[in-house]
Amino acid sequence: MTRFDVCGLGNAIVDIFLELSDEEFASLGFDRGTMRLVDPDEQQKLLLRFSDRGHDLRLVSGGSVANSVIAVSQLGGTGAFIGCVGDDRYGLHYAEEFQALRIHMGNPIIVAQTTGTSVVLITPDAERTMRTSLAVSSHLCDRHIDEDRISKSTWLFIEGYVFANPDTGQHAINKAIEIAKKHGTKIAVTCSEAFIPEVFGDAFHDALKATDLLFCNAPEAMSVTGRKTSSEAFAALRGLVPNSVVTDGGNGAYIRFGGEEVHVPAFACQPKDLTGAGDMFAGGFLYGITHGFAPAIAARGANYMASKVISQVGARLQEPAVPLWEEGIEVQRADDVGG
Repeated sequence: MTRFDVCGLGNAIVDIFLELSDEEFASLGFDRGTMRLVDPDEQQKLLLRFSDRGHDLRLVSGGSVANSVIAVSQLGGTGAFIGCVGDDRYGLHYAEEFQALRIHMGNPIIVAQTTGTSVVLITPDAERTMRTSLAVSSHLCDRHIDEDRISKSTWLFIEGYVFANPDTGQHAINKAIEIAKKHGTKIAVTCSEAFIPEVFGDAFHDALKATDLLFCNAPEAMSVTGRKTSSEAFAALRGLVPNSVVTDGGNGAYIRFGGEEVHVPAFACQPKDLTGAGDMFAGGFLYGITHGFAPAIAARGANYMASKVISQVGARLQEPAVPLWEEGIEVQRADDVGG
């Protein structure tokens, strides 16, 4: 008997939001709007630089697939997550927050290790500059894979970033897929970034052979298929994976699921932060298909929620999710009736 709609497998990262003046940001010498990986020591120095100046450090637990599982939970679904955090303040915050979100994490805390963090520097122009330290999140390996939670889940959702750790993460993915196949749990994968299928193509394409559903944006779809346009890539995915979703920003989303193929237009909005769009869409779509919604309606609700999350700063919705979902699918139903 299933207990979870979705069990995510990914990097456990705590986002640390820090608002800086233009003068403070300039003193760092960072290129505005960039994202760079740093080691834990460099990250700690950055945090210490501003911790004693009266700055408010806002903590939000996440990571790409974790954000999708959070969206499922916010909508009223059930979620589990497999990832690693340390026993520092950020790891304890992560575990406590996921418990409050009713997302089952098992025992993710690893003693004497540093939790993965992403410092998000926000300047007055609303630009975000990120410094990410994967730390212990990148230690996720096959011994952390929990057969019980995967076996009790309708979907296993695998984060593409985990492929970037050949010595640990790829073994974790392989074991998770093996368990999912053993218990009849469906498998979904997200590319995360275009470089994942480019750099780790062999492992990624091996996993696709066992995958039921692939999430990607247009550049990622083109990277996976070698095609030059999003529509060509979407068509080519038919030969690689049974079901696929290709999000294409303002051009909407292309959906192939359960024998149905649709294009869902985007909602007009004023974007402030594009970071969480794909995560929110995936979470919304997985919620929809696990709760009896047709693929087109699930995609419409997911698209609407994605439009709302990019209209704010941060990858987690700051308003109740259920009313937004209902607004989005009502638009789809009205379109269906009108057509």
